Amino acid sequence: MKDLVEYIAKTLVEHPDDVKVREVRTERTVMIELTVNPDEKGKVIGRDGKIARAIRALVSMSAQREGKRGILEIL
Repeated sequence: MKDLVEYIAKTLVEHPDDVKVREVRTERTVMIELTVNPDEKGKVIGRDGKIARAIRALVSMSAQREGKRGILEIL
């Protein structure tokens, strides 16, 4: 899941070297922390948050397969 979020984020931004993804797993949740260049945060969030919602949906669906809750935080 971490690799998928990293791939999507790197294709959206102009500085892919600044993209960092951290995955934190607990008993009930999978949290993905996505860090991008502050100037490019809007590109990852998208107009009206559409891109962020789509990525969150992917994270959530993937986590549900494991019986967990998926969370995406864009930092």
